[in-house]
Amino acid sequence: MWLVLFALRRPLTILVLAIAILAGAALTIRRAPADIFPSLGVPVIYVVQPYGGMSPTQMEGQLIGYYEYHFLYINGMAFRSTSFMPPGTLPPFIVRFDAGSVPVGQLVFSSDQRGEAEIQDLALYKVRPLLATLPGVSAPPPSGGKVRVMVGYLDPDRLRAYRMSPDEVATAVARSNLTLPTGNVRIGDLTTIAATNAMVSKVKDLENIPIRSGAGPAVFLRDVGRVEDGADIVYNIALVNGRRTVYMPVTKTADASTLDIVANLKNALPKMRAQVPNDLHIDFEFDQSVYVKKSIRGLVVEGLLGAILTALTVLAFLRSWRSALIVATTIPLSLLAAVIALRLAGQTINLMTLSGLALAVGILVDEATVAVENVHTHLGKGKPSGRAVVDAMREVMQPRFLALLCILAVFIPTFFMVGIGRALFPPLAMAVGFSMIASYFISTTLVPVLAARLFRDVKHASEDAGSSILRRLNDGYGRFAAGLVRARWLALGVYV
Repeated sequence: MWLVLFALRRPLTILVLAIAILAGAALTIRRAPADIFPSLGVPVIYVVQPYGGMSPTQMEGQLIGYYEYHFLYINGMAFRSTSFMPPGTLPPFIVRFDAGSVPVGQLVFSSDQRGEAEIQDLALYKVRPLLATLPGVSAPPPSGGKVRVMVGYLDPDRLRAYRMSPDEVATAVARSNLTLPTGNVRIGDLTTIAATNAMVSKVKDLENIPIRSGAGPAVFLRDVGRVEDGADIVYNIALVNGRRTVYMPVTKTADASTLDIVANLKNALPKMRAQVPNDLHIDFEFDQSVYVKKSIRGLVVEGLLGAILTALTVLAFLRSWRSALIVATTIPLSLLAAVIALRLAGQTINLMTLSGLALAVGILVDEATVAVENVHTHLGKGKPSGRAVVDAMREVMQPRFLALLCILAVFIPTFFMVGIGRALFPPLAMAVGFSMIASYFISTTLVPVLAARLFRDVKHASEDAGSSILRRLNDGYGRFAAGLVRARWLALGVYV
């Protein structure tokens, strides 16, 4: 009760706090990350180990088995395993996984004049590097096109004629096409870079690499096969309007905002299009920010409808626009205060928190409605506004607080969940809890201040005449409840 008395003694302080909630919520909504899911924070990593040419049995026995053995270690477990693997095993890809790191959309590349191999190169080397300049964005290599690869085709009959194996050819090509650093040649006052010719400059020059030399005729690569500027084996394709094309998923980091990522990406599209030929079209498809925007829009509509319908109900029963105004004011203020509390607790604006706020709309209207209705009842007894507010709040403080505790108790078990549920449902419970707590304090402070001010000049007669409908409903409910009490044993027998 001391909170009510403090609010009535310091009405300007309560009004300033209400304005502070509005300003703080506006700043929070503007800066808070908006995402599809909350940050799960599940400690999961992916270890990806490529080794081309090995069968599943070989991968299981010679690579995966060592990983499973060394996964008991925490530090350096992946690189320790590679020392036991076959020669040529590359270090694995170790990727942190979080369910919040989901694709926010896809960049789709299409052209009527270029093949998928050329589109793939442009997407990989011209567009993908620009994504590194966008904060919170990561993107895997593009898919759907052909990856450019220098492919050597060997003739089995010629290999048998020269008694040569494919490994011998591969070793000779690797030995004859090296990447060596350049040297410096000083001539007078000038220092000239002397490039080596250890690497071929044209693809067809690979056919002039000697496979065997020395005694006897030399055998070149062109004698046993050919080399082409081709493509790797295509494992997936993408179609746009029936034409082969290339797409690149855009993935965000777990702590980034989906709305910010999508906005920055759309702003960077002109710069991306400037890096590629004009006939190559770059479109952003499968925009996942639409779901977040719809959820935010749905919450706003839900809050407005709840406030309007509640105000109309109060207006219909109490015949007082002042009471309707007070009740309608508490709903958005409670939701905005809950948004501030969620952000202070480290939560983001996501589907779970928005669902919790939408769920709370139907519950938090009771706090202000009960308080205003009881104030209206005491005003009908002829009391001045100040005394009516104090007496009315004294009667409903304890029941309202008990109702608040009962609602909060329903959501307490969500904090004892494990696994993915431990990360998904507590934000929803926190949204409902913060909304109810904010509604309780607003109904205990702001509602008495507004009621004492708005009902100051209201005459008892106008209010009493408008409460006839409510009085008849109360009388009818009283008779119905008395009848149930008298027939309680009959009602119990029917229930059993």
